[in-house]
Amino acid sequence: MNTLAFNIAQFSPPVNHHLLSLILGKAGFDLKVVQFFSHYLVDRKTFYFWNNFPSCLFDVNVGVGQGLALFPILSALYLSPFLHILEKHLKNLDLKISILLFVDNGLLISQSKSSNLSNACLFSSYNVASELLLKFGLLVEHSKTEVFHFFRLYGNFNPPPLDLSSIGSPLLVSKDTWQYLGFIFDRKLSFHQHIDFYSNKAISTVKYMKILGNSTRELNLLQKHLLYRSCTLSIVLYGFQLWFYHKALLLYSLKTLGKLQRRVATCILGAFKMSPSYSIKVIAGLILIHLHLQKFSGRLQLRAHFLPANHILRSLMSDNSVIPNSTSHLHHHLHSMLLNSLTKR
Repeated sequence: MNTLAFNIAQFSPPVNHHLLSLILGKAGFDLKVVQFFSHYLVDRKTFYFWNNFPSCLFDVNVGVGQGLALFPILSALYLSPFLHILEKHLKNLDLKISILLFVDNGLLISQSKSSNLSNACLFSSYNVASELLLKFGLLVEHSKTEVFHFFRLYGNFNPPPLDLSSIGSPLLVSKDTWQYLGFIFDRKLSFHQHIDFYSNKAISTVKYMKILGNSTRELNLLQKHLLYRSCTLSIVLYGFQLWFYHKALLLYSLKTLGKLQRRVATCILGAFKMSPSYSIKVIAGLILIHLHLQKFSGRLQLRAHFLPANHILRSLMSDNSVIPNSTSHLHHHLHSMLLNSLTKR
């Protein structure tokens, strides 16, 4: 599987207000909603203050503020016609490409046994997507475009580079690891580098925990325990859903996280490094890391039960062969399915 990641340059400022109003109308929204956004977005002006000196008024007919509560919804609506048109173009060109878009970060995924064939599909789809985004007033930042190849078999793997120089992008060479949206991928999806990176980051927070004390006294045990639960765990377990799942190989992961937890326990208690691992963890009141993972994984899966009835995850998780006749049956069916899918270890 080959992946090409691209970035839309300054996504928020170039959003065209008139085009966004037309999209809202075509999407079937109520006329009052369309008129509200037409008056809210179109013909806006702004000015700047420097100390006590105001500037003149400037027209702001483009852009949606990233701090606005409606920014994710408006950006998704603005890009929905782009995705619809892009899928049609790729289907007409017979390019078997999957598309993922995270606001201003996009992914083109090609699944083929031939690296050369995948590169050809990625090149064509990237060219089509770049030209289509340009028509929407958006520009692709070619300097941030990356390519990554996943390879399951053992042995040396040297994929051919992807040459995008003809469309303004440099020659792309796949690396051994790929960092995307805070996640670190390797070719075989073992996520060992991801776990190592965030474990070292969490250890740094543990080391500097002593700085929070003063010359009179250091942090007490309850405060250290609170820092561990609020800071260290949130760092080290970032993205754990990627590597903690049913029948996953967890020997390396649990060994690395166990070392981290032992270090935290010695720091909380001020114990010697040669102290027994399980004993100091119990005395420090730390839940063993594999039990933490099971708890978080189970709660994460149960959260889907409380999603609205029209949420997209409901349609993805429902069984097409069994269609409940009422909402109560749907809730019971989904709840039973989620309980049965909890990770058992």
